[in-house]
Amino acid sequence: MTEGQVYGARRNPATPIDRKQEDAPNYYLDWAFDEMRKLVDTFPKSVTESFFIVRTAIEPNLQRYAEHEVESALRQYGHDYGASQSALVIADLDGAVRAMVGGRDYGASQFNRAVDALRQPGSSFKPYVYATALASGQFTPQSIVVDSPVCIGNWCPHNYSGGYSGSMTLTQAITNSVNIIPVKLSIALGDGNPKLGRAKIIQTARNFGIYTPLPDTPSLPIGADEVNVLEHAVAYATFPNLGKVVAPHAALEVRTGTGDLVWRFDRDGKRPEQVISPKVALDMIGMMNSVVQNGTGRRAQLDGIQVAGKTGTTNGYRDAWFVGYTGNFSGAVWMGNDDYQPTKRMTGGTIPALIWHNVMAYAHQGVELRTLPGLPPPQHAPTVANAGAQGASAPQQILLTRKGTEALVRVERLLDEATRALPPPGVPPGPLGALGGATTQTAASEPPSAPTKGN
Repeated sequence: MTEGQVYGARRNPATPIDRKQEDAPNYYLDWAFDEMRKLVDTFPKSVTESFFIVRTAIEPNLQRYAEHEVESALRQYGHDYGASQSALVIADLDGAVRAMVGGRDYGASQFNRAVDALRQPGSSFKPYVYATALASGQFTPQSIVVDSPVCIGNWCPHNYSGGYSGSMTLTQAITNSVNIIPVKLSIALGDGNPKLGRAKIIQTARNFGIYTPLPDTPSLPIGADEVNVLEHAVAYATFPNLGKVVAPHAALEVRTGTGDLVWRFDRDGKRPEQVISPKVALDMIGMMNSVVQNGTGRRAQLDGIQVAGKTGTTNGYRDAWFVGYTGNFSGAVWMGNDDYQPTKRMTGGTIPALIWHNVMAYAHQGVELRTLPGLPPPQHAPTVANAGAQGASAPQQILLTRKGTEALVRVERLLDEATRALPPPGVPPGPLGALGGATTQTAASEPPSAPTKGN
């Protein structure tokens, strides 16, 4: 070490971190360290320091609360739903990650499911399809589409309900999470050639910041290709940013051991880039707000805070997601199993949306609330307390009691079974037959949005 490095090390001695400390943000710090290693390679050659002081975007209280909510939800509902793991990311709309949970227990597994795991997003992928359709100029939120049988080769997708609902608007299609419509959009976007349409959808996802491999398969429009939680969470920020994509990041500022500024995100980081028009973004905000207000994402509603988002539930109930945003934050919650075993009918509108709701309600405490562009003002002010000013480091309130949540889950299951025992609307009793020979091995599905279900 040089004399300067020795001097700097003495001024800023290393602080040991107890890896067994339960409230240490281990997953976040591991990811931030990896990001910093890559960042150092971009520094000018004149920067020869061997260590740096990094200021990150982590919000410790929110991080602890998010960890608590994930662990608590898995402890309370994991067994009943057959889910053993979860991951979560909450970020500012500029991409600064405020909290990251990579699993229920860092001590048991250091594998970061928020960054390194690839899972099918299911219907939470559909906003990229709808954004592509709106950007093409061929469709608007009120364009009429028909939910009816469709096949691409020998692959014939079907809806969660097993039936078809006929004519509807694009807004109704995304609100009700209809599978058939995104597939038909992929055909229309390619002027009858679904492969060309899917290429446009893939490009939209890439533009939004989804860099994981997206193989061109017929089931891509309904979320059969895999993504990671971090990219998915921050990609959704493109909508409230009125079409500008941002980069997820942990580091806000980097200094040398002697305090000299080397790098600052707002000066040296990746600049936001316009990838869809503000008009398309506004239309998507309205459509995705309908998902939360009227469709499968009702449990994500926040008191006095505008929310837009999308649920996702994959084939066989292997993955359950809620991804959404407000005027302040964007975030994603995934639940499932490391070994890809199916859950017990867990959908994105159940526990993932509940976790998202609780963590986001906490995140908005003590911050200036921003409205979502294009939406009317909230009908009433939020009732949550200002815990941010109190420096709360643990949960401050019970947003929904355990007993109340369990009751809702029981009612939901009873209604779900009752719904499945009835024929789909407009379809007479008996076998449908129209989907003979269909395969759903890689297709993602999503539950319907009947007001009694709230998935």
